Amino acid sequence: MCLAIPVRVVELRDEATAIVDLDGIRKEISLALVDGVEVGDYVILHVGYALARLDPGEAERTLALFAGVVAGEPA
Repeated sequence: MCLAIPVRVVELRDEATAIVDLDGIRKEISLALVDGVEVGDYVILHVGYALARLDPGEAERTLALFAGVVAGEPA
């Protein structure tokens, strides 16, 4: 099973890499597959690669659903 999650870009390292944040966890990722990413954007992350930019509202709804699942709340 594969899982891709929304993360927020907090720093651009260069044209091909960025630092993203997910609930305080920061990770360097590749931007090789997505153009035009800026600080503050949300991207879908899978195995270290940004796959696509994501609407901020959709990202926040998805992250809230994930948080509810972890907390044991019904979806």
